[in-house]
Amino acid sequence: MKTILITGATDGLGRHVAVRLGQAGARVVVHGRDPAKAERVRAEVAGAGGPDPQVVVADLADLHAVDRMADDVADRIPRLDVLVNNAGVGFGTPGSGREVSRDGIELRFAVNYLAGHHLTRRLIPLLTRSAPARIVNVASLGQARLDFADLLTERDYDGSRAYCRSKLAQIMDTIDLADELGDQAVTANALHPATFMATSMVKEAGSAPLNTVETGGDALMRLIDSPASDTTSGRFFDGLKEAGAHAQAYDPEARRKLREMADALLADALRR
Repeated sequence: MKTILITGATDGLGRHVAVRLGQAGARVVVHGRDPAKAERVRAEVAGAGGPDPQVVVADLADLHAVDRMADDVADRIPRLDVLVNNAGVGFGTPGSGREVSRDGIELRFAVNYLAGHHLTRRLIPLLTRSAPARIVNVASLGQARLDFADLLTERDYDGSRAYCRSKLAQIMDTIDLADELGDQAVTANALHPATFMATSMVKEAGSAPLNTVETGGDALMRLIDSPASDTTSGRFFDGLKEAGAHAQAYDPEARRKLREMADALLADALRR
């Protein structure tokens, strides 16, 4: 029986896939920031036949909470076959201003990239002990070049650009993870599940849905379940097909700069 942790599992794609995994007989670890919502999804997974679903609660906009969540998972979950970094913040409402996390970091960069980056590194010992294991980062076709002189989008803020930068950072991190874990039987891949699924994130942005969460769920389930994902690593997928990411994702020097700046942001936040 596989154990699969899904961040952002209380709504949209995460909730849909959590229930599907329960139906398939996987042990699902449901993450959410709202305990009541997470408990409702846990009950839904259990009702679908999911064996012993668990709940972990954390606000990923708080890096100390991410640390506590990692400790909780390591203490309670004896093995972890798949980590799905699905939680995210969208464009925001049209015309909304720049937001920051509890740690003072631009919110989309903090939640969409930095929280998953930190959580994954904290859980690597558990993943490697459980190998073969997988990491799936739910990213996006929407990607924008990182400006290392303005990594946190402080100048001329635009929610769409901040979101697209955070998603490119997530893909860059996926490639680094594949390099780091290449000989440890843990794969890492990034996925654009579907464009404008019918989710609260898309509704908040004022966009009309173009796809269902079922369509995105099929793509995510493939990376979770497909035997090919035991050996495929460091790739970006658009739905069911491998695709090319933004060119900056394949620049080792850009990835090095991102790692260094992320490490500095983490160190500063966690020492407070």
